[in-house]
Amino acid sequence: MAFLAKFADHSLQDALEAYESALMSDDVATMSELFARDPDGVPVVRTDSSGMLAGHDAITAFRSKRGGAPSRTLTRRVSRMLGKDAAGVVSEFRKDAGGVVNQTQLWQRISGRWRIVDAHLTYPAPAIDARIWRVVGAPLVPPAVSKDDTTSSSVVASPLQGMRVAVKDLFAVRGFAIGAGNPDYLAEAPIESANAPALQRLLEAGAAVQGIAQSDEFAYSLAGANVHYGTPPNPRAQGRISGGSTSGPASAVACGQVEIGLGTDTAGSIRIPASYQGLWGIRTTHDRVTREGVYPLSESFDTVGVLTRDGQTLALAAHALMPDADTAALDGSLVVCPALDECVQPDVQSAFAAFRTAASEALPTSPIAFTPQLLDDWLDIFATVRGFEAWRIDGAWVSKHWDSLAPEVAARFEHDSHITAGQYDAACQRLQEARASIRAELGNRALLIPSSSSVAPLSNPGADGLAAIEQARAQTLRLTGIAGVGGLPAVSVPCETADGLPCGACVVGPAGTDHALIAFAAQLAEAR
Repeated sequence: MAFLAKFADHSLQDALEAYESALMSDDVATMSELFARDPDGVPVVRTDSSGMLAGHDAITAFRSKRGGAPSRTLTRRVSRMLGKDAAGVVSEFRKDAGGVVNQTQLWQRISGRWRIVDAHLTYPAPAIDARIWRVVGAPLVPPAVSKDDTTSSSVVASPLQGMRVAVKDLFAVRGFAIGAGNPDYLAEAPIESANAPALQRLLEAGAAVQGIAQSDEFAYSLAGANVHYGTPPNPRAQGRISGGSTSGPASAVACGQVEIGLGTDTAGSIRIPASYQGLWGIRTTHDRVTREGVYPLSESFDTVGVLTRDGQTLALAAHALMPDADTAALDGSLVVCPALDECVQPDVQSAFAAFRTAASEALPTSPIAFTPQLLDDWLDIFATVRGFEAWRIDGAWVSKHWDSLAPEVAARFEHDSHITAGQYDAACQRLQEARASIRAELGNRALLIPSSSSVAPLSNPGADGLAAIEQARAQTLRLTGIAGVGGLPAVSVPCETADGLPCGACVVGPAGTDHALIAFAAQLAEAR
C-alpha cells in the first residue's frame, strides 16, 4: 500500500485513517462529523451503484440504518492536492468477502479541519442482484421472431425487436415455476408448460425475456419490500423503497437493465412503483388483457400492466398486449378533483398541482365530485372483495405456511380469513353499483389525480417510519382504488418534487380507451 502525497502535518492522512476506523466500527457519529455539513449551502454527496444521496442529514440517516459496512483492507491509495484546502483521494480496498471496492473522495479543509464533501464508491458487480431478479438469462427466453429477419413485414410485425422484458414472478414462463415472491411456495410449485398469453404477445412482437423479476409476496403489498429476497433498489431515490408489488420489474426498468416491465395491478401495483421510480406505467382496462397463466390475487380487480422509461415504449408495449382497437373514445376533455389534495403529502401535492395547472390550461377542464368520504366507501368495498378472493385463492396454502410469510402479509391474510361469504356477496353487489356509478360520472372524459400520496418512503425507516409506510399505503389506496373499483385503465406519468424526488400524475380513462389514454397522457406530459 502506498500513500503518494506528502503533507507536512499529515492532517489529511489522519482524517482518512479516522474515517476508515469509524466506518469499520460503524461509528456513525464520527463518520457524520467527518462529512462536511453542506458548506456554502451546497449539499455534500455520496453516490454508488444504487444512486445519489445529497445532503449531510440524508447521508447520516442512511448510515444509521445500514448496520455497518463490509470489512475490507486498504491496498492502494493515491492523493492529489487540488489547492491549499482541497484534495482528491482515490482508495482501493480488498473486501474480506471477495472482490475490490474503489472509493473516490473529495476532501476540503474547513475551519482548519479536513472534511469530506463528495464520495463515490464502486462495488464488485453482483452476478445477479437477487433483490431484482429471481432468475435471469442472456436472454432467458428469446423472442418468438428471428432477430435476423429484417424483411419489411417482419419489422412491422416486430415493433419490440431488440427490447428486453422483466417478467413479474406471477406470470407463467415455460420451463419455470411461478414463485409468487415466496421461496417456500416456489419450492412446491409445478413447472409451467407454456408462457402466459400476455407474455407470449410480447415475445411475438419481438421482445426477449431478460429474466423473471421479484414480486412482493403473493402480490399482497404496495411497498416492494420482500423479507425473503430484499427490497429492490430505487435508482431515482436512493435509500427509498421501490414500490410494489411489481417491484422487481420496476427496478429493472429504472436501472436500465430492461426496456419493459411486465406486471399486474390490483390496487396500484403498476402505478405506485411507476410513481416512486419516475417511470411510465399503465394499468389496463379490467379483463381487456387475458390473465390466463397469471397467478391471481383478486379476480375482481387484477389487471395486466407494463412499465417503461418513456411514453413511446409504453405505447408500443401496450399495442403488443392489446392488438385490438379501443372499444371507446375519449372526448378530449379533463376532469379534476381538488378535494383529493387532502390525500396527498405537501411536496407531492405541489408537484401535482403544477402538472394539473398546465394540463388545465391546455385542455377543457371541469371538476368531478369524488370526495374523500366516497373514496373511503369504495375502499371498504375493495378491501372486502379483494380480501375474500385472496383467501379463497391462497388460504389453503397459507393456513399451512404461516411462518413462511412476512408479518404484515400474514396479518392481511389473517384478517381476510374472517370475511364471510355473506359479507363478500354484499360487497360484490356494492361493487357493481360503485363501478357503474364511477363509469357514468366519468363518461368519456379523463380524470387526472396523483398516482400516489407521497414520494417513496425510506427503505429502513425504523418503527416510526414503518407506521409512515402504512399511512402512505392507506392514503394511496384511496387514490388507486378509483381505477380499481371502476375497472378502468390508468396511466402514470412521471413528475418530480421540488427536492428532485420522483412522483406521478395518473390519468384514468373510460373502459376500453387504453391506447387513446396513453396518447392523451403523453399530450399532458408535453403540456407541462
